[in-house]
Amino acid sequence: MADLKKRSFGMAPNGRPADLYVLDNGRGLEAEITNYGGIVVALRVPDRHGRQADVVLGHSSAAGYARNTPYIGALIGRVANRIARARFTLDGRTHELAANDGPNHLHGGRVGFDQATWSAAPVADDDGPALELHHVSPDGDEGYPGRVEVRVVYTLTHEGALRIRYEATSDRATPLNLTSHGYFNLGATNDILDHEIRIPASRVLQVDAGLIPTGAVRDVAGSALDLREPVRIRDRIGAADEQVRIARGFDHAFVLDGQDTPLATAAEVYDRSSGRAMRVRTTAPSIQFYSGNFLDGSIVGKDGRRYGPRAALCLEAEGYPDAPNHPGFPSIVVRPGEVYRQTTAYEFTAL
Repeated sequence: MADLKKRSFGMAPNGRPADLYVLDNGRGLEAEITNYGGIVVALRVPDRHGRQADVVLGHSSAAGYARNTPYIGALIGRVANRIARARFTLDGRTHELAANDGPNHLHGGRVGFDQATWSAAPVADDDGPALELHHVSPDGDEGYPGRVEVRVVYTLTHEGALRIRYEATSDRATPLNLTSHGYFNLGATNDILDHEIRIPASRVLQVDAGLIPTGAVRDVAGSALDLREPVRIRDRIGAADEQVRIARGFDHAFVLDGQDTPLATAAEVYDRSSGRAMRVRTTAPSIQFYSGNFLDGSIVGKDGRRYGPRAALCLEAEGYPDAPNHPGFPSIVVRPGEVYRQTTAYEFTAL
């Protein structure tokens, strides 16, 4: 039977108590979500033999999510990914943001949505146990204009998916680009090099040495970034491709080729050893594939596990990175009276 339970998760790094919500779809899929940062702390998925394993990186208490933790499992906002030179111009006015990635702005700034304590409550959803999170970002937060109100609903569906629905409004024009920064390892092993990945995208955003989009939209054909057919990550991650070299692996926004269904397939991942497969479907226009390049073993997570390079991968469904600085990119600006909406589902099966 589907279920949702709540318990204490200890004191968060921001000095406030955190709660942990345990969702169980009654069919072998379980999720643990904390209201601190909206973090997916654990996600237990059965393998081909029905044996559960936790397939996401995380910490066993809220205190473990210190500020040097690279957004593990968290909700990201106001704007996911990078904004060049930590500034943008909107309606003739330049807004200076927090520079927290060298000279650039990353994942909402020094204190983004990943460090907020969200209000949380169970909500009714016919598709499975669901948790709604709510957060208000004040005008001027990290340099962004407007008071933004955000609601995110996590649903653990009967069909075996973790579905995330985002909705936000603002009283002033402001960029919004929300995502979830889950780190997945379907084999629950030391690295994801033997995972197979498919991203059905014919184009990718080219990046510079700072991982900022240059504005060029590159055709993936003939390059190491052509993931339209399943590829073992190990076979591509060291390729002699300038874009792969710059990123030390994969850290690129793939442009999704079309939303021909309400939730278009954005990526598929398969771990042959366990049989676990994950399909990502989304309404977002791009998906950032990050192969855990900057994990360096300094973070010790659940069960004392040290997270080294390639310990997990991220698939962040979102708008284009640095969109406010590229007039040719789809706009991420939300104006008063408009509603930001995005839905992404991580669907699990065992083969």
